[in-house]
Amino acid sequence: MAFMKMEAAFGIGTLALINAGLAEQKGRSRLIWFLITLVTGPLATLLIVVLDRPDHRG
Repeated sequence: MAFMKMEAAFGIGTLALINAGLAEQKGRSRLIWFLITLVTGPLATLLIVVLDRPDHRG
């Protein structure tokens, strides 16, 4: 049981690092999106991919 918790924590931590890199490429704060991912998980990945860059002008 403890091993499964450790696997889940490792997976979320890895996803948070990946999302921090994605966020930086989109011109967003790495730290903020790292923390958002720790709370929301894969939903943060979807938001990073779908949302436009902050400096995007229609």
